[in-house]
Amino acid sequence: MITSNGRRPFISIRGLEKSFGPKEVLRGVDLDVFEGETMVVLGASGEGKTVLLRHINGLERPDRGEVVVDGQALGELGEDELDEVRKKVSMVFQLGALFDSLTVFDNVAYPLVEHRWGPEEKVRERVHEVLEMVELTGVDNLYPAELSGGMKKRVALARALALEPKAVLYDEPTTGLDPLVTHKINLMIRSLQSRLGFTSVVVTHDLKSAFMVGDRFALLDQGRIRFSGSAEEVRSTSDELMREFVTTAL
Repeated sequence: MITSNGRRPFISIRGLEKSFGPKEVLRGVDLDVFEGETMVVLGASGEGKTVLLRHINGLERPDRGEVVVDGQALGELGEDELDEVRKKVSMVFQLGALFDSLTVFDNVAYPLVEHRWGPEEKVRERVHEVLEMVELTGVDNLYPAELSGGMKKRVALARALALEPKAVLYDEPTTGLDPLVTHKINLMIRSLQSRLGFTSVVVTHDLKSAFMVGDRFALLDQGRIRFSGSAEEVRSTSDELMREFVTTAL
């Protein structure tokens, strides 16, 4: 599948189903995310947005259906092969998931060291490069407990960028932040995507943030994609639930 502007889906999801015990979470999700765009996945709490996100880099395995990333079906891959996928599809977790016992430098360096990215000096240069990208300098020796909420989010983002991924997944990137810091994080997400050209998937329930960062939008409802479209299509939709989101946020 190729769009009119020549882009292909970097992520393609078909018929994705996932249950945890008796609870059906995803009930047949179909979604395409095209190269270089930012797709925002909206939905109320508990609708399975994070579960969907975790399928895109193989942290969850589907019960049924298929997830294809960069032309590769994840269901066919073993754990070692999925590690290679996670090099090019990184994730910024909702609460940052920083290691409390490691400094900022060591947190950001962690994926580089784990994947034997290069010699120590090269790793040091890369860590400082990505920290500069997220506007953090002089914090190498601080620990997560010494950081503000916004700083933790930026360290988590720097770590996600360290391996030069082709896609970045964001799980509620502004949760728990005040409006000013939320605005700054959204601007940073948009700026980095534009500058580096990677594909992004942002999970959020905040439509104000969604409009700041998104190119296209998908609404997850009762385990399926209920609506997808551009910002203009979101604003003009007749879909009742999507209109409720718009009315609440704007």
